[in-house]
Amino acid sequence: MSSPPATPATSASSSASSPPFSLWRIAVPAFGPSLLFGLGEGAILPIVPLTARDLGASVSMAALVVALIGIGSLLNNIPASLITIRWGERWAIVVAGLWSGLGMALCVWTSHFSLFAVGCFMVGMSQAVYNLARQSYMTEAVPIEYRARALSTLGGVMRIGMFIGPFLAAGAVHAFGLSAAYVIGIVAVVGAAVMGARIPDLVAPPVPHGQAAPASTTIVSTLRDHRRVFLTLGIGVVLVSAVRASRQAVIPLWADHLALAPSVASLIYGMAGGIDMLVFYPAGKVMDQKGRRWVAVPSMLIMGLAMLLMPLTTGTLTLLFTALAIGFGNGIGSGMIMTLGADHSPRHGRAHFLGVWRLMSDIGSSCGPALLSFLAASLSLASGIAVTGLIAFAAAGTLAYWIPRHGGAGGRAASRAAR
Repeated sequence: MSSPPATPATSASSSASSPPFSLWRIAVPAFGPSLLFGLGEGAILPIVPLTARDLGASVSMAALVVALIGIGSLLNNIPASLITIRWGERWAIVVAGLWSGLGMALCVWTSHFSLFAVGCFMVGMSQAVYNLARQSYMTEAVPIEYRARALSTLGGVMRIGMFIGPFLAAGAVHAFGLSAAYVIGIVAVVGAAVMGARIPDLVAPPVPHGQAAPASTTIVSTLRDHRRVFLTLGIGVVLVSAVRASRQAVIPLWADHLALAPSVASLIYGMAGGIDMLVFYPAGKVMDQKGRRWVAVPSMLIMGLAMLLMPLTTGTLTLLFTALAIGFGNGIGSGMIMTLGADHSPRHGRAHFLGVWRLMSDIGSSCGPALLSFLAASLSLASGIAVTGLIAFAAAGTLAYWIPRHGGAGGRAASRAAR
């Protein structure tokens, strides 16, 4: 296994004797679990509503079961921070993989719809724990000048896994039936847990001589001490998440509005996802070298403009161009929310801070599609898409105003202030 990366606690003192930090050197232990975890979830997500229907659920109940995964993540961000503090990042990653595998096993080996729903909720719970633990771990393990690249790659690798998972599941389902998708998911998330168990533990920095150990933090104290960040940049995170979650529905819905064939709609959606996965590392490098604003603001401006133009599209080619723009804008923003959270999180009590940060992100992810649905029903689909584009512009303005205006390892000032 690759030698463990120098933690922020030790990197300064060992910089003279240690080789320069390299993301490639920690690629497998750092990013391998994310790839497998994303693959496992991607394998089951398209199959969940079909399984629910097989168990006798109505269409609306099947949709609710899919939503339970997101609800499980939303409701467990704060408990996830407590788990991470209690057991540490490494074991939280392991527990998340095993819990997700147990939830998937419950989904595939039960004939009762209620137990199937519980299994889906467990998968959502594991998402919250895993996402928080991996973000906290990478924030500590990677030097700040590489932080955006590391977290952008972390988000990008997860997306690659989510992209590959449905294809593997499709072949398995064709050969062996719906349950095969869950078997692939179980193998993948348990594999992520096994790989996560090999991640080196983080070593807490020693308390300087003559200083008292910092007092323990709570969720309440975290909200109080960092309320300005949550009420400013945190609002931008809510808006960004709302736009990102809505984009997944915008493209197929507008393709259906244009009466395009389902195969064409799937192709356009897939191409947008493809360009999304190609640009995460260059964007992370720009954030590290120029500053977070250089990527965060253009990401939202591009997505906002593309969504405002989408209601004007009239056919396959014009829809493809706007979909690719949305994919590009979303792709360059990969890891952006995690990076901003890492920049502003304190070293002591980081898991609590990130738990609240992820809760705000999940609130945006839940509200965005709900608002799109409401506007489409009450006004029109075009109006809903246009309003989503305006929300993206509001997010860009919020980020432009509140993200610190400095370049080169853009989060350094915020990170030092937080500590």
